[in-house]
Amino acid sequence: MSKRIHSVLLLSSFVLLLVACQSTVLKKSELTEPPKQNLPVQSALSNSKARFKLLNYSSLPGWNEDDFTEAWPAFKASCNVLRNRHDWQELCAIAEGVNVADSIAIHHFFEAFFNPYQVIDSEGIESGLITGYYEPLLKGSRQRGGVYQTPLYKVPSDLLIVDMASLYPQLKGMRLRGRLVGNKVVPYANRAELLQSDALAGQEICWVDDPVDAFFLQIQGSGRVWLTDSKETIRLAYADQNGQPYRSVGRYLVDKGELKLEQASAQGIKNWIANNATRENELLNANPSYVFFKEERITDPNIGPKGALGVALSEKRSIAIDPKFLPLGAPVFIETTQPDSTLPLKRLMMAQDTGGAIQGAIRADFFWGFGTRAGEMAGRMKQRGKLWILWPKLASLPLGELTN
Repeated sequence: MSKRIHSVLLLSSFVLLLVACQSTVLKKSELTEPPKQNLPVQSALSNSKARFKLLNYSSLPGWNEDDFTEAWPAFKASCNVLRNRHDWQELCAIAEGVNVADSIAIHHFFEAFFNPYQVIDSEGIESGLITGYYEPLLKGSRQRGGVYQTPLYKVPSDLLIVDMASLYPQLKGMRLRGRLVGNKVVPYANRAELLQSDALAGQEICWVDDPVDAFFLQIQGSGRVWLTDSKETIRLAYADQNGQPYRSVGRYLVDKGELKLEQASAQGIKNWIANNATRENELLNANPSYVFFKEERITDPNIGPKGALGVALSEKRSIAIDPKFLPLGAPVFIETTQPDSTLPLKRLMMAQDTGGAIQGAIRADFFWGFGTRAGEMAGRMKQRGKLWILWPKLASLPLGELTN
């Protein structure tokens, strides 16, 4: 018997075994993680749920064309977290026996244990925005001097984080950030206020040579810095945020009539700054959000930064989603196009990250990996696309409702 046939038969046997088992349904609160950046409480109360449409795998465009061996390491990484949750225990245990080099066996694993649901927003729209992000490399120094004048900060000691679940259980996962003045909690300073004062003095991790690169590092959420004085590369990972809402500087330029919508890519924004140097601070301060970092050692340069799920992101197989609508860790099949192109991009991804700018049911940020080429692809990616969430057959739907 061939290995391929044996794998299929083995998976079929597991299906019969699993159906015979009793499965505990997860609660919504057990399926979500807090987003990287806190979201306003009122938006959590007013957001409608996504709708999920159950389909056959034959309805997923490109499903049979994907190389599932490329997605498998990312799925296994998610299992390192999800295996502790009731409906995922059996799945992740079974996954250990699947041949990592057999795309067909992996293909049948997903078809055997997961149902595909198309994600539809509350207004019945089936497509949304797919953007890209990456892990950049900056040049910096432990000491301030010369070209190294832009600091990157760790979390300040006066940043107060209020867990709203302690006051309102229905707001589990929601956090407010501020600072204590007397006996009152007030909003934490915005980007302009922080950078125009010495409020963060003493919290510097390092200084880099380009304020624009530092700004985009905050948008990406993490990155690497080559320290010229100590001759080492460190990773700066997302640690926290000042509690102010994220505002797109690309949208700011479009609204001002400075750029057309199709020009508002990372490259287009950087070109605008180069041609309007005196307005650099005006533009960057249009986004009041400010990100704080933590330093991490890089033990393997081939391993990506950790996302909100707590596992390393996989190049071209991890996405960031809005956890108010989709659960972290879930496999998600996407249909979109290559950056600034009509060439199709259809593949199985893993929802392993979140972000302040990623809001909505049909909204994803595609992780392109590390380095210059990844940055070029991520910066140009602003495509329309569709999402299908793959969810365990014996589990209830995570965050939405079924639709016809």
